Amino acid sequence: MDYPKSVPSVGLVNGRFVDENPLAGTPGSLIPAVWGNSVTQEILGVIASAGMTPSEADNGQLIKALQTILGRSSPMRSVVTRITASKTLVADELGLVLIDASAGASTVTLPAANATLGVRDVIVRRVDNSGNRLTVRASGTDRIRFHTHLAASGYPFLVLMGSGDWWHLRSDEAGVWWPVGRFDATALGRVSFESTRQVIPGGYAVLNGNLLARSDWPWLWDHAQLSGALVSEATRPGNEGSWTSGDGATTFRIPDIRGEFLRVLDESRGVDINRPAGSSQTDALESHNHFLPTGSGSAVRPAPSIPDSLWDLTHDVNAAPVSGILGTTFPNPAYSSGNSVGDIGSFGTETRPRNIAYPARIKLI
Repeated sequence: MDYPKSVPSVGLVNGRFVDENPLAGTPGSLIPAVWGNSVTQEILGVIASAGMTPSEADNGQLIKALQTILGRSSPMRSVVTRITASKTLVADELGLVLIDASAGASTVTLPAANATLGVRDVIVRRVDNSGNRLTVRASGTDRIRFHTHLAASGYPFLVLMGSGDWWHLRSDEAGVWWPVGRFDATALGRVSFESTRQVIPGGYAVLNGNLLARSDWPWLWDHAQLSGALVSEATRPGNEGSWTSGDGATTFRIPDIRGEFLRVLDESRGVDINRPAGSSQTDALESHNHFLPTGSGSAVRPAPSIPDSLWDLTHDVNAAPVSGILGTTFPNPAYSSGNSVGDIGSFGTETRPRNIAYPARIKLI
């Protein structure tokens, strides 16, 4: 492609087109047919490469074709779109989409992932931390292909949870948006501990036994059904760490482990036998006796010293003393008074080791 040089006497001046100058008696540039045809053909070639049909009535086809071709080689555009309410996005708004749902529950719908849209990228990012539900939905029957180990076709929508949560999606021209990246790709259903009471972004919630709608969290309900730790609502007592089937039709419940110690599931080792996942277990102490030193010097007690008020040399308050045996009668005011024995701790309503309490979270998406 170049300026026409086929008619040098009436072509260019210093390599450029010129107008006719009647006063000077110089003709204007003459554009030969071959050059005009070649220019047109090159433009039509770009339009055809984009899969478009040339139209004499459309003067914007070249830029549209270039956008399509560039989109295939680099689907992400330098576009920033800001949204404060529910909206259906159009192709020109795809890029970085910043969404503020502080005014109320919002739904942002993606364009149809078809050949007209082409291969396009979008980053949807939440900027508020209001707690209002923010849904990013695919158009029509389109799907977003995440958690395909649970549903091969993916799901019709996702949710953005917490300020800073984001997903990077790419259309495939065939009705699917594919996740390219996201703020937090931790496995669905994973339990973790935090050093903050604030629920962090990325798809987390408190493990508080909340009842959820299956239609609001279809991937989580699929996960619960395949977890091996799903019980009916009626059998939830004693299985608080399990998922429940809720009302059996429209709801389900997440586990509740608040205030509990956790134990690794036995899984056929034979140490903690026949425990289903998510089941609870009451307090227990291994059966034992307490002995005092016998013979001479029996009054000498091993350190740390235990005051007389805590010793009872009988198995039963009505029985004769039994030498050398520490009784375990109950109730025993000395044992229930909150007194401390050396480094053991305080007497109370449960048996527990020294511990630190951290908030537990579960990955919901």
